Amino acid sequence: MATSDVETVQSGADKAKTAAAAVLALGGFVAYFLLAPQGALVQWGALLGCLVVAAAVFLVSEPGRQLLAFWRDSWREVKKVVWPARKEAIQMTAYVFAFVFVMGLFLWLTDKTLEWVFFDLILGWR
Repeated sequence: MATSDVETVQSGADKAKTAAAAVLALGGFVAYFLLAPQGALVQWGALLGCLVVAAAVFLVSEPGRQLLAFWRDSWREVKKVVWPARKEAIQMTAYVFAFVFVMGLFLWLTDKTLEWVFFDLILGWR
């Protein structure tokens, strides 16, 4: 069952935080290109700094908190997964490879048969 089925309406402050995060991220990319004469270290510092600040601003907004909650729920679900044993994983992989080989062979034979029927028998091009 979902933890929260209620949709919240974004407030003006949350919209402003999301917009500020977008502007900061865009500003980081612009700064990266404008600071090219300053050297790579300054370029990358400005880009990464702006992206980190943009992420922090976004994560304190309501959509950011919802995203964090989604990540936590997703990680909790991943922990519940029962992964196959090595032997079972190898067997399933072998089945997939065998199926792909058989289908490839079938499609190749079908293609060659249709090519023979159309070009040799019907059209007589060869």
